[in-house]
Amino acid sequence: MYVADSRSSKAPAGQPPDGPSPAMPTTAGPAVGPVRRGAVPGAVVALGAVSLVTDISSEMVTAVLPLYLLTGLGLSPLGFGLLDGIQNGFSALVRLVGGHLSDRRGRDGAARHKTVAAVGYGLSALCRPLLLFVHTVPLIGAVIAVDRTGKGLRTAPRDAMISLATEPAHRGRAFGVHRAMDTAGALLGPLTAFLVLRLAGGPLLADGGERHGYDAVFAVSACVAVLGVLILLLFVPNRQQGDDLSTSAPSLRDSLTLLRLPGLRRLTLCAVLLGLTTVSDSFLYLLVQRRLDLPVGLFPLLPLGTAAAFLLLAVPLGALADRIGRHRLFLAGHGVLLLAYGLLLSPLRGLPAVLCVLVLHGTFYAATDGVLAAAAADAVPAEQRGAGLALVGTGQALARFACSLLFGALWGVVGGPAALGWSAGALALCVLGAAAVLRPSGPAAGPAGPAAGQPVPVAEQPGPVAAKSPEETP
Repeated sequence: MYVADSRSSKAPAGQPPDGPSPAMPTTAGPAVGPVRRGAVPGAVVALGAVSLVTDISSEMVTAVLPLYLLTGLGLSPLGFGLLDGIQNGFSALVRLVGGHLSDRRGRDGAARHKTVAAVGYGLSALCRPLLLFVHTVPLIGAVIAVDRTGKGLRTAPRDAMISLATEPAHRGRAFGVHRAMDTAGALLGPLTAFLVLRLAGGPLLADGGERHGYDAVFAVSACVAVLGVLILLLFVPNRQQGDDLSTSAPSLRDSLTLLRLPGLRRLTLCAVLLGLTTVSDSFLYLLVQRRLDLPVGLFPLLPLGTAAAFLLLAVPLGALADRIGRHRLFLAGHGVLLLAYGLLLSPLRGLPAVLCVLVLHGTFYAATDGVLAAAAADAVPAEQRGAGLALVGTGQALARFACSLLFGALWGVVGGPAALGWSAGALALCVLGAAAVLRPSGPAAGPAGPAAGQPVPVAEQPGPVAAKSPEETP
């Protein structure tokens, strides 16, 4: 695996791709050698490999957990909504802490992004074997909470390392490459779970089978998770370019006051609004299986359709976001999700309808997941990159936690299709509101400004560099 020195692959890390701004002064790093324009840094590839392996592990569990809980343990939709919300809620509770801790500096002056990420990945890896020994809903919920705590710790520092290792004008593409590799794991995870269940022998629990097939899935998942931690420790560089931009460590109060930056505040507000009306993957797959008459035995394969579309589209849509504006593509992605909801509520049935819904679902993720992280990285200075990304991610995760609870309760009262109809209507309103919030307040230089695929000019000599105000980021 090729891993480059992260300090030789980008422009000053605090500078957004849309040009300079006096609102966020920062200092250029030391002069670096020539870099092939548009190349994906080795650190991004290494982090993508970590996410690929880790996602195989986590998606093996995620693919079978809804069926295991609802049909095997008899959990109600509201109870499942609570557990599903825990997956987002617990990660949100610690994401701010993870982002803040990763921005603090060790004795060598480097930020602790890799250290905090390693702790998060390791914590999740430790939780996988515990699923072999817990067979009640409360204990499974506790294990999920600890696992999501690890995810919350690692997400912000990982995305901070990606943004700091990449030229600002190409962050959308870099996040697209990472998300594509991550999604390759999401594609392989459910397939691996499906094969392990079959090789373990016996039918699924939904058909009256025994639990040992699921235990085999949990055991294989634990082994794969350990491999992901080893890749992180051995192949991801310890230092990033942003480590050289500041010698002072931001306080927790400084991290929380980042919302005073107008661009970050508006982006966080929109992430919250749209997260409140985004139905979780698990509920969507349950609706697909039940409403489109898909056999229960094929349920673990449903995430494959989403993952395949995400994998194919993450890089081209990330590059498109660099050209036309990340906010625009983020909103368009939620429009695609509305189409998926509409198709699921339509009279169409059968395999073609299932495939269309899953492709639209994967397109939504390709247009929003990495694009949101790239847009958030544009809005905060490099020395507080982890905390800034954590603020946006926390807002979105808490909103999705609330959505899982509300959707589960609404499903129990009016049924799944009616609950989805209410969610679709609310999402349409929120997309319109987010478009108004993200509308540039000043005159724009063009459809995407300097970020339209062109690198931002960088001074050759170290010195203060001005960055463009987040208000003007498209």
